[in-house]
Amino acid sequence: MWALTLANIMQLVENDKVRNGNREALTALRKKARTTKTSIPSPFETIMKDIGAEPRPLVKEICPTCGDHDPMERTWVMFPGSDIFARMPFHAAHSILEKDQERLDYETKKLQSYVKEKSLMISEKGVLDDKISTGVLRSLITLTDKSK
Repeated sequence: MWALTLANIMQLVENDKVRNGNREALTALRKKARTTKTSIPSPFETIMKDIGAEPRPLVKEICPTCGDHDPMERTWVMFPGSDIFARMPFHAAHSILEKDQERLDYETKKLQSYVKEKSLMISEKGVLDDKISTGVLRSLITLTDKSK
């Protein structure tokens, strides 16, 4: 059981490395497009600004990462876990990275809860009593993140 928990912790570290790489790549793409997560106006703001101009569709889709950047411009991407580079459209590149980031976030949360559960079981068996008291370990394991 203890080895299984260590394997999960190592997987958490690997996931974290990939997540950081994805985050850095997404930041680089946003810099290239000169956008931030909050810099792109909502479709409603765009419609309100364009009222009075020529007739336009009711909702104009605006990608929060691309913004006004040409989504078909090609950019180089290295696929995770390999040495393969590909030149693909800007929009496709950041879409793939964002979906991979969501998947990694989900897997990381799942692994974290599993490691907490197994650590609590190990603690209750008294394996770590000589180093960490059960009460202290239990309080560390039952900590939760709260949304701001």
